[in-house]
Amino acid sequence: MAKKRILVVFPKEWDREAFARGGFEDYEFVEAGFDLFRFPSNARLMTFDARAFVEGLVERWRGRIDGVFSNNEYFGALIAAAVADRLGLPGTPPAVVVTAQHKYYARLEQRRIAPGAVPAFSVFPYGVLEPELVGLPFPFYVKPVRATFSVLARRVANFAELRRHLSFSMLEELIIRRLVKPFNDLMPAYTDYTLDAHHLIAEEPVEGMEVNLDGYVHEGRVTFLGLSDTVMFPGTDAFERFVYPSRVPPAVQERMRELAELLLTGMGYRHGFFNIELFWNPRTDRLSIVELNPRLASQLAGLYQRVEGIDPHRMLLELCTGATPDTRRAPTGCAIAASLVSRRFDGRPLKRAPREAELASVRARYPDAQIMLYFKRGRSLAREMKWLGSYRYAVINLGAASEDLLNHRHAEILNLLRLTGKLAQGAPQPR
Repeated sequence: MAKKRILVVFPKEWDREAFARGGFEDYEFVEAGFDLFRFPSNARLMTFDARAFVEGLVERWRGRIDGVFSNNEYFGALIAAAVADRLGLPGTPPAVVVTAQHKYYARLEQRRIAPGAVPAFSVFPYGVLEPELVGLPFPFYVKPVRATFSVLARRVANFAELRRHLSFSMLEELIIRRLVKPFNDLMPAYTDYTLDAHHLIAEEPVEGMEVNLDGYVHEGRVTFLGLSDTVMFPGTDAFERFVYPSRVPPAVQERMRELAELLLTGMGYRHGFFNIELFWNPRTDRLSIVELNPRLASQLAGLYQRVEGIDPHRMLLELCTGATPDTRRAPTGCAIAASLVSRRFDGRPLKRAPREAELASVRARYPDAQIMLYFKRGRSLAREMKWLGSYRYAVINLGAASEDLLNHRHAEILNLLRLTGKLAQGAPQPR
């Protein structure tokens, strides 16, 4: 049987790692795009033309691929949707992707569909000069209307703090504009929206337990994979781990699924994976939507695979080629799985990266562990500290029969990689 050829647009390391583990011999993968986070590949950002890129992919791959997808939030998801639309392949409608990714228009849609689940919000330009022009009382969370990884997302207490947060060098301003230019270039082709992505959104602070609700839509029918809990480092808004299964009560989880289905249907989301971030406030019992990401959350895909025995990446390939995903679950021996993040909060680089022999030793001892390392220095590290408030240098995905065993395995891996202790961890600062 001939292999199905899949175009992967702006591939992510989680996708490459999943496909490299085997079991995908019936597929052939071709890639397009560049690495936004590594030099010199990311230098292409300065001249990248999204419209020309889409045209080039359409011309090159017409009649030569069976499916196209991207789990890259910055550029890939919208470009893949545009290519699928042009080639008549299964994909999320580009207009739906634009709406989901533009945080202001997404909030307008959410408020239309589920007003009780949307915090107060306002939109304003980067160069706002007067607090009255912000349109929302302090304190609030501010973030770009088009961003990912919580870039420049921060709680600000007053206008002076907001202005300090939005103080950029000429290079930083250029990078910010270039990061949103592909979205701005493609948005008019699919919507009549007039507010471009070079704006900020202010949102009323929301409290409670945060979760990720993952699933997909096929022929208009919503299927859920599950809910995972989002855990922050104490005193910060920085992710410390994502844990499956969620501890949210079953009755509340059912309400979350009902809210998600209402949102997806109301937005016209008829095809594709999704990741919806939600808050549940145990004190008020209120559900609040954070955002809908129009893609598979590839960092979390392995959590469902470890516990439920399903393979979200295979389901993704089935979905993007028009097949019905296989949702059969099987025992795995794991009762819990987590994606565990190591960060520094002091802005200092790590003294050393794990050596290849250390990595090989860990992978031999824990073959099911997924280990991603993100070591930075100099300006790159300084920019991440400014834009994110911390430095994420490692992510380890693991499963176990119990939470205690999971934490033990994680600690042992960090120790074997010499990523433990004060010099490796740093310390979160109160906020």
